[in-house]
Amino acid sequence: MAVRPLRDGRYAVETDHATYVVDLDAATCTCPDSEIRGARCKHRRRVAIEVTEALVPRPDERRSACAVCGRPLFVPMAADGPQLCRRHDHAPGDLATDRESGSRLLVVRATGERADRFRTGQGRVVADYESNANYGAHEPVFECVYLDSLDAAASPEDARRYAFPASRLIAVERGFRPEPLARGGDAPTDRASAGHRQATLAA
Repeated sequence: MAVRPLRDGRYAVETDHATYVVDLDAATCTCPDSEIRGARCKHRRRVAIEVTEALVPRPDERRSACAVCGRPLFVPMAADGPQLCRRHDHAPGDLATDRESGSRLLVVRATGERADRFRTGQGRVVADYESNANYGAHEPVFECVYLDSLDAAASPEDARRYAFPASRLIAVERGFRPEPLARGGDAPTDRASAGHRQATLAA
C-alpha cells in the first residue's frame, strides 16, 4: 500500500485494486471494512504507522523544504514564508557563531523575512552587504547581538542588533542565556576585529 497525504489533512491509500481515503482524526476510511462493518481497517493502521515513523506528515502538517539546504520538512499546515530545518533554524536565546568573523552571537529574533527584502536600521537590504555574498538572498534573516556587547547595564533586548542570513550562523548552544555580569566585572570577550564588526549588518 502507498500512502499519499491530501491537502485537507486526509490520506489517500493506494492498493493493487483500489484507492481509499483515510481520515485519522475522524477514525474513518472509505473501504468496505470501515464503512460497512465499522472495523479499524488495515488502511487506517498503515497510515498510523507511517505517521508515527515520520514517513508522512501528521493530519495538521504539510510537506515543505528547508530554505537553505532543501532538506524535506513537515511543517504546520498554516505555516507560511521560508521554512528551515533544525540545523539552519535559530530561536531567541540560542548561541551562534558568525561564519565570517568567528564572533559569538546571541540570537534575539527571527524576522520571518528574506535577506533580499529585510532592511537594516541603515536602510540597506541584508542581501546587498558584501559580507553576505556567499549566502542565499532567499534565506530568512535573524537578528543577533554580539556577546561582548553585553554588560551589566544592557540586556540582549537593549544591545545593538545585527542582521544575518540563516546559513551565516553556526548553532553553538540552544537556549543559551548569558548570566548578568556583576557591576565592574569583565564582559565576555570576542577577538573579532573592528573591520569584521563593520562588515556585519547593523540593524
